[in-house]
Amino acid sequence: MNTAVMTASYAGDFDRCALLCESMDRFMQGDWHHYLLVERADVVLFRQLEGPKRSIVSEAELFPFWLRSFPDPLKFGRRRLWLSLFSLPLRGWHAQQIRRLAMARHVDADMLLSIDSDVVMVRPYDPASMWVDGQMRMFRIDGGVSDKMTEHRGWYAQAGRLLGLPAAVSPAHDYINTFIGWRVDTARALLDHIENISGHNWVRALVSSRAMSECTIYGRFVDEILNGEGHIPSDQPLCHMLWFRETYPETSAGLEIFMQGLQPEQVAVGVQSFVHQPIAEIRRLAFSVSPL
Repeated sequence: MNTAVMTASYAGDFDRCALLCESMDRFMQGDWHHYLLVERADVVLFRQLEGPKRSIVSEAELFPFWLRSFPDPLKFGRRRLWLSLFSLPLRGWHAQQIRRLAMARHVDADMLLSIDSDVVMVRPYDPASMWVDGQMRMFRIDGGVSDKMTEHRGWYAQAGRLLGLPAAVSPAHDYINTFIGWRVDTARALLDHIENISGHNWVRALVSSRAMSECTIYGRFVDEILNGEGHIPSDQPLCHMLWFRETYPETSAGLEIFMQGLQPEQVAVGVQSFVHQPIAEIRRLAFSVSPL
């Protein structure tokens, strides 16, 4: 199966994204091509990472003309805002989600494999292994969204509005991870469905709220519109993720403890960019993992 691997990134994460690319070139197997999705201003910087298996895609190729980025005056130009007539100002993490969804209509592939730029592959992996008898493995933690997870509940509600579904369901599944696959045919059907429900271009519908989770939108579409067709739910994450600074000491010893939690079925690790661990140390430990 042909896989379009996509990573939405930005200049501030360039070094981490470069490490991801190095690890993919070492460990990713099978029929794949990697697309780095960046804003217009970052295209030249990321061209350094281009190669036979890797292309740079500017959001100018993915976004409608009316959605553009500008320097944030409140951050003295160090951050960007995405402005349009149809939304409140959007942040970079909103723009990255829109880029990933837009790739469904931009590439010719069987699967979109989304990998965040703070992820590092540590073991050989062929994305074709996500397919079983024509069905694709979809990450899902059954009942993983509790009533106390207010942000997740907001994402659930917005997904329901976009898809013509109830704002809340019980149990509410968690579909979010940093290394996940989408079927391209399903993702295209999802965008068509949003346009049919809203009567607008899917981007305009999506940006009507800043409570946005593309993984939740895709997951609810598969489970509640398609009744799971074409997918096999799995609660086994492929990436061992360090989400919070306080989980381990921000030292080499703390990073080593985190790495010990890597499970046999996991092929990547991720350390959030706001966790203060040197990239060189992440690289050293990641590339020393046993391939099993």
